[in-house]
Parts: sequence; structure tokens; C-alpha cells
Amino acid sequence: MAGTDLTIGTPEQPFTSPRADAPTVPTAPAAPTASTFAAPQVQQTPQVQQTPQAPSPGATGSVTQSDIMALAQRHPIVPISGIAADKLPDTFDELRGGTRKHEALDILAPRGTPVHSADDGTAIKLFTSKAGGLTVYVAGPAQRFVYYYAHLDSYASGLAEGQILHKGDVLGYVGSSGNGDPNVPHLHFAIARTNNIRDWWKGEPINPTTVLQAAAQR
Repeated sequence: MAGTDLTIGTPEQPFTSPRADAPTVPTAPAAPTASTFAAPQVQQTPQVQQTPQAPSPGATGSVTQSDIMALAQRHPIVPISGIAADKLPDTFDELRGGTRKHEALDILAPRGTPVHSADDGTAIKLFTSKAGGLTVYVAGPAQRFVYYYAHLDSYASGLAEGQILHKGDVLGYVGSSGNGDPNVPHLHFAIARTNNIRDWWKGEPINPTTVLQAAAQR
């Protein structure tokens, strides 16, 4: 449940968070049955990359209702199978480190649970950070929004930067890499609006719970 959050920041701490601390553990949604979990593909954990110098942040402006509706109209799915959108916790506004907003959704699930791409898109960055551990950044089809998946236990076999993804494709497996609590494996899922996909760690955070619940009602 750590917070490698998405707002303007650096690749090591994307989308705004200066650091990531384990939050209060939210009530876990009903987990899918063990039979639905595919065995994770074990891969060697890549070396932690050095944080490149972040360029000057470019203003993206406030998120609007039209941004949320644009995402909802794409009908993104909950990245963990078997969890209904209306059962998701809303951890977006929870505080981390006493003052920093989480700006993401934590979904508790057993270690090794497949993590699915919430939408079609392109894997623009596989990044290993001290806070987020194994992470994946996926750009949506119009490159207007970025989906962020963190604390993975391992990547899906063959996942690579530049890979075209379809909604539901397996990206990796739930874990606690980075600063995640090893006793509470979970997916840290975030969404951001961006003006420049080349700055993959920058963006204006959007509440994933709001988007997924709006999509489920359409």
C-alpha cells in the first residue's frame, strides 16, 4: 500500500509523492478463490535504476469531470479479477507520512494474483524503484492518460517496453516489492492525465476508484 503516487515528481517518486510510507491497512475486499489465480512467472528482479534528473514540471491543470468521463467511457476494468468496482476502497485521499495524499488505489490480494491491464494501451516503462518496487507504466490509446501498477512480485513473462497491450492482458503479479508491507501484498494502482507521454512519471492524479465505479455504471 505504499505510495509511489502519480503527480509531478521524479521517476523514483512519480506524480507527487516525496516518499512512500505504508498506510493503514484498509479492509480487504473479498478475494477471488484460489482457483482463479494463475501461478506467477518467476523472473529475476531487475536492478534498481538510478533516478534520472527530473526535468522542470510542466503544468497540466486540474482534473475535470470530462477527464473522468473520458476514462469511464473506455470501460476500464478492475486490475484484479473477481473484485467488483463497487466493493473497492477509496484510498485516494488518505494521508501518507502525515501530510502527503496517497493519490492511488490499494487493492489487497494474495501474493501471486495476476494483475491485468485496466485498459488497452502501450507499456511505456518498466521501472524498478525503492518505493514502488517493480512497476509498470501503461499509456492509454490516445496517450492522454497513464496507468501505473506498483509493488509487483514479478512481471508477466515476455512483458517489454513498447509492447501493445489489450484490456485484461496480464502485466505481472501482486506482491510487496519496494516499500510494500511483506505481510500485506497488494496492488498500488494509479491513473494520471499527462500532456507529454515522454515524461512518463509526470501527470495530474485521477482517483481510480471514481473512474472504475463510474465505468461500471455505464
